[in-house]
Amino acid sequence: MQSVADLLANSSSPLLSFEFFPPRSEEERPRFDTSVARLAAYRPAFLSVTYGASGSTRDRTVAATAALAETRHATVVGHLTCVSQSRADLTRTLEAFQQAGVRDILAIRGDMPGGPQQPWRQHPEGLGNATELVRFIKAHGDFCVGVAAFPNVHQPDNDPELDARLVVAKAEAGAQYAITQLFFEASRYAELVERVRARGCDIPIIPGIAPLTVITQIERFAALADCELPADFVAELRAAEDPAEVRRIGLARAISLCRELIDHGAPGLQFFTQNRWQATSEVLEALDWPRSG
Repeated sequence: MQSVADLLANSSSPLLSFEFFPPRSEEERPRFDTSVARLAAYRPAFLSVTYGASGSTRDRTVAATAALAETRHATVVGHLTCVSQSRADLTRTLEAFQQAGVRDILAIRGDMPGGPQQPWRQHPEGLGNATELVRFIKAHGDFCVGVAAFPNVHQPDNDPELDARLVVAKAEAGAQYAITQLFFEASRYAELVERVRARGCDIPIIPGIAPLTVITQIERFAALADCELPADFVAELRAAEDPAEVRRIGLARAISLCRELIDHGAPGLQFFTQNRWQATSEVLEALDWPRSG
């Protein structure tokens, strides 16, 4: 399998990727397996598996990532965070990924248990940020490393220029691509890319997408995006008369956003699936995304 960096360099059209989280129990594994199988039909370039706060899903993340690698659907990316972990912990996880044949890593500082509102605390024997983590990974093997980027102003700094500088710093440390946090306005992505390019950095930046399909996702998705959702979008969702209308509005927004991003020249689309396949597949069908079978 090619690395994500090679896939991006060699592709003449936008790539497709999906993020999953490791099943929390054997009862959840069928949903994970079904979602992977269903979405694999769209011929993704790569698949990734998230990593819990405090390394809380470390073993499950490595196991799920290794299982995905065995399916050979696509290149597989393992996530790794700094949260509550020593350098020795990080080394052990990298070794486990290597043993599973996984050489692509998404390096993220991560949020403390309790969410992004909790003050960041560095492990006394660990790393302080994602830039340090990128350097650490690159020093421990021939890994292709991706990082996070923030199209919405990242809290608590509220400084879009700082967000751009952080992407550039991570690229200078060895990161080969970035994937954005969730957002709902194409202009946010375009502005981030412009700020990064203005600093002479050409790192590919892949937008992260999640279709909002139920009204209760508004607050959760706002937390994931690290800002309030667009007021017009929220108003339209709250004015919907039934769950089916909410779903229609959310899918339409995602479809429109994806089209705008592709028109803007985004190198790919990453869908945060939440281990569900139907909404993502509906967006891809509306986009006429090629599929097998």
